[in-house]
Amino acid sequence: MAESSRYLAHGPRVGIRPLTLVDGEAFTTLARQSRELHHPWLALPLTAEEFTAYASRLVGEPARAGFLVCERDSGKLAGFVNVNNIVQGAFRNGALGYGAFAHAAGRGLMSEGLGLVVRHALGPGMGLHRLEINVQPANHASIALARANGFRLEGFSPDFLYVDGAWRDHERWALTREMLQGRERKGAPG
Repeated sequence: MAESSRYLAHGPRVGIRPLTLVDGEAFTTLARQSRELHHPWLALPLTAEEFTAYASRLVGEPARAGFLVCERDSGKLAGFVNVNNIVQGAFRNGALGYGAFAHAAGRGLMSEGLGLVVRHALGPGMGLHRLEINVQPANHASIALARANGFRLEGFSPDFLYVDGAWRDHERWALTREMLQGRERKGAPG
């Protein structure tokens, strides 16, 4: 398959493509290998049944979109980025959720992949104006990823999401199309 048709967009080391129902085995295998990395921040589907339910909420759903970050040389999944709670009209907003798989963590692949999804979502691909990331304050890796991609801290929400058995506080980070365009004019990554 030609690279131009394999990925929606690609950078030097990764490409992004839509999540599909046939990605289940690879996704769940990597999710099981990454449980320690993800705990307590998120819980990914670990079985075929859990993946089918997860993917069904993302595939063909107008209020959500799921993307896989893939290593360009091998096609191996490096992580995922989901755009959730998509609202069109005057708001044109989406909330991002993302995670790296353990073998890709700390290698910069997710930063590159998140940047590709952000440009796709804020560009002609999805036509959104604003993206938000809600992250627990102690999740330093996720905050670094948001910051590296130009998101700004906008606020703090106590007891925002139910994660790992409790209501957790979250910081709210956001990026608009204009902020992204300004960064790109200055030559900043993301």
